[in-house]
Amino acid sequence: MPGEPIVDWLIVGLGNPGSEYDGTRHNVGFEVANELVRRWQLPRLKAKYRGLLTEGRIGPGGPRVAILLPQTYMNDAGNSVGPARGAFKVELDRVLVIHDEIDLPFGEIRPRVGGGLAGHNGLKSLRAGLGSPDFARVRIGVGRPPTTDPDRVAAYVLGRFREPKEEVRALIEEAADAVERTVLDTGSAGQV
Repeated sequence: MPGEPIVDWLIVGLGNPGSEYDGTRHNVGFEVANELVRRWQLPRLKAKYRGLLTEGRIGPGGPRVAILLPQTYMNDAGNSVGPARGAFKVELDRVLVIHDEIDLPFGEIRPRVGGGLAGHNGLKSLRAGLGSPDFARVRIGVGRPPTTDPDRVAAYVLGRFREPKEEVRALIEEAADAVERTVLDTGSAGQV
């Protein structure tokens, strides 16, 4: 990207807009992003780039971050993230996407760069909007239903967590820790 980046990281929480999706497995990316906004004491989220956006530093002298929650519905998230990435002039490996992952057991969290899209429509849209799947990710295990029926799998990820509230809260906090480690460990230069 030409020019100096405006932020060190563009952090994207994936989810669907609307209160009917609050607390669902598919919206865990939003939950983690909101936890980071709270934890890092960033300004209130405001509408921008077809999403909700805030930016600031992680503590005095820390990396400068922008946190984006696309409001396009997950399947069109690339239409929000692509323009935001362009505006912030962030390299692809400095886009960090937080998302649900049914191929990981509930509670497992795995950071990675690039890789397959595993049928995740939000990730497919991001690949299209960013031009590549080689962005950083924090994958949050939400478990898989005992079926491959696409309608039942969709109902599962769009359903609310059945695990105890304290376990869901711990999952969100551990995923926020993983994002924080990724951003702080690489500072303003380096790889994930």
